[in-house]
Amino acid sequence: MRNQLMNEMEKRILIIDPNCTERIVMAAFLRGENFHVETGKGLPDAIKKISASGYDCLIMDVNLPEMKGYEAVPIIKNIDPKIKIIMTTKKNTKSLEAKVREQDIFFYFIKSFGKDELRLAIHNAFLNKGGKNGKKGKNSSHR
Repeated sequence: MRNQLMNEMEKRILIIDPNCTERIVMAAFLRGENFHVETGKGLPDAIKKISASGYDCLIMDVNLPEMKGYEAVPIIKNIDPKIKIIMTTKKNTKSLEAKVREQDIFFYFIKSFGKDELRLAIHNAFLNKGGKNGKKGKNSSHR
């Protein structure tokens, strides 16, 4: 059990969300799951933090202050091609989902679907060390 806990703490997650409350709640939840979590507000924070130290997973909101999150994916992947990106949104539309899915993301998470889906997506991101995967999550096809 202690080895599993140590293993989880080695897994680094960066949360980029312009909403302070969303960042705090998600970070607290993931720290409760024993992940090492850091947060930032927008793309400049993401670039600075990913360039300075490696992360296994980036959870990024679609609505960044500087641009749409899906437009930032190629920038992030240019810095770290192996980072698993989970794109998040509060409200989904078919056109938004189509734009998000064109990018090299691991999972598309609708925030209103609950933390169990997010937990599963993160655990799957750490289990799967390969390329694109998980883009067809059940929580991403409605709303």
